[in-house]
Amino acid sequence: MSGHNHYKGYFNQVSETLTKINISELETVVQSITDCYNRGGMIYIFGNGGSSATASHVAGDYLKGITFGMEKRLRIICLSDNIPGLMAIANDISYDDIFVEQLKNFIKSGDLVIGISGSGNSENVLKALNLAKEKKVETIAFVGFSGGKAKVIADVCVHIPVNDMEMTEDLHLLCFHAIKQNLIQKINTSQTSVGSKYDERMKEC
Repeated sequence: MSGHNHYKGYFNQVSETLTKINISELETVVQSITDCYNRGGMIYIFGNGGSSATASHVAGDYLKGITFGMEKRLRIICLSDNIPGLMAIANDISYDDIFVEQLKNFIKSGDLVIGISGSGNSENVLKALNLAKEKKVETIAFVGFSGGKAKVIADVCVHIPVNDMEMTEDLHLLCFHAIKQNLIQKINTSQTSVGSKYDERMKEC
């Protein structure tokens, strides 16, 4: 396949998959995050590999952007970002425990746990979701392929129906960005007004 045909095929499949995403799943995620914010809970987000980068990106985006300029702030932490902690747990205990061991230190009633796994079967993500379930803390999973075990475990699941890891990761981040903009509309209406300080600052970046 020529380069031109490859890119055309890739983008066509991404576009086709995009139309198959269940928008109601995204609406449910928005409501879950809004509810967590309103009750003062903490959001924990995590994933492996590319999903780890997505989790870190989302935590940074949401921390900075959603409640910009407000007194009450959205509280979100990426469990993939503590590299020394991750390596110590992986080395001394098990790689399967890198997220669940961190959650044991922090998780409490009213929090929200978001696990990202392209396959839906990453054992370390599943263990963290299961701990949250045991603690009666709401869980959200972002998955691809068939959805795997995470789709069954999580209270809310955003499923990208495509058997391709790169496309799954592409569309996970797109969904998170769309969710962010909707959250701003629901939580921080001052940002949606024309000429807001946040909007003006973004034009300079």
